[in-house]
Amino acid sequence: MANITTANRRLLSSAAANLATVIILARMYKLVILIEPQDHPAEFDAAWPQFLAAAERMPGLRSEVTGRVDRALHGSFQAHLIHELHFDSLTAAGEAMASPEGQQAGQILQQISGGKVTLLLADHLQDDLAGFASDPPQGVPPGDRA
Repeated sequence: MANITTANRRLLSSAAANLATVIILARMYKLVILIEPQDHPAEFDAAWPQFLAAAERMPGLRSEVTGRVDRALHGSFQAHLIHELHFDSLTAAGEAMASPEGQQAGQILQQISGGKVTLLLADHLQDDLAGFASDPPQGVPPGDRA
C-alpha cells in the first residue's frame, strides 16, 4: 500500500473541496408547478397533454417529472398534480419562461387550470443511494453531497 504524505493528503483534500465547489455551482434549477384540485378534474386531465406539448418545446428544458398526488399526509395545502421542469441554471429557467414557447405554455396552463396553480423556482440537488457516504463530510449540507 502506498504511503500518503501529508502534502499529498492536503492536495487530495483541496481537490475534494474544489470538486465540492464545482458540484455546488453546477446545481440545476427547476420550475415546480403545483396544480390545486380542479373543479372538473376529468376535463383538466384531458387538456393536460396540450400543456405538456407546449412546455416540452421550451428552450433549455433538460427533463420533466409529473406526479399525481394520491393524498396529503400533513398540512393544509391540497394538490391534484405536481409537475417539474428541469433546467441547467436559474438563468436558463428564466429565459425558457420568457420565451415565446414558455409564454404559450403558461397561457395554456392558466387556461386549463382556471388559475388554480402555484409556480415555484427551486434549485435541484439529487443524491443517488449509491452516493450516500457512511461518514458524511464535515461542513457540507446533506443536499450538497455528491
